[in-house]
Amino acid sequence: MTDDPLFVGVTYGGEHWLAAVFDADGFDHADVFAGVGEVWARYEEIAELILVDVPIGLVESGTTPRPCEDAARAVLGPRAAAVTDAPVREAARKRRYPAANRANERKTGDRLSEDAFAISDGIVAVDELLKEVSEARPVFAETHPEVCYRAFAGTTLERDPETAGGYAERMRALATFDRDAPPVVQECAEATAGHDVTVHDVLDAVALGYTACPGPGSLRSLPEDPPTDATGLPMRMVYRAETPVEPV
Repeated sequence: MTDDPLFVGVTYGGEHWLAAVFDADGFDHADVFAGVGEVWARYEEIAELILVDVPIGLVESGTTPRPCEDAARAVLGPRAAAVTDAPVREAARKRRYPAANRANERKTGDRLSEDAFAISDGIVAVDELLKEVSEARPVFAETHPEVCYRAFAGTTLERDPETAGGYAERMRALATFDRDAPPVVQECAEATAGHDVTVHDVLDAVALGYTACPGPGSLRSLPEDPPTDATGLPMRMVYRAETPVEPV
């Protein structure tokens, strides 16, 4: 591993966290971790930015969705349904869906989607890490893979990522940012050998890594002026682009 500053994209897969790691010159390596705490322990001394695909900054009560979720849907067009509203902080910590849903309804008046409940363990893991380790707070940021692809492509994507057409769309978006994206994706996939990691996870980790690392465009935020949660964490999704992405 290089001694230069690193830029890390991390996707949560339920039983694993896949990290695609870049330095200023490009792809460095990829690795699979059992928990986000292991990711931090590995890169805390050298990571300049770690982007994750789970919500950071949670609502305690009141109106949902978060502004960043509304903003992401507005720019994704046909892929707007890929964005899942985050649970409120109390609901994220419930172990069973009925209890989590009741907590979410009590705090917001809105039901909790099963998709949101499915990633609650990952949400809580990041939330707890950022609560307990102050040094991690400025290093971690949230993004959404579909927002990253949208920014790289310069237009909305049409197809589900699980289809052959969706895979091709996303590979084209990555190659728009870096013409060496295909071998990077291949190297990242090879690093997952022995783990139950999908091709979709690999593409997303590379997309997050490209977004984190220095390159064309600037790191931008949805919304541009994000609110913070009760703990001071910004509720935003970051992306990299020359100009702000516009709603469609």
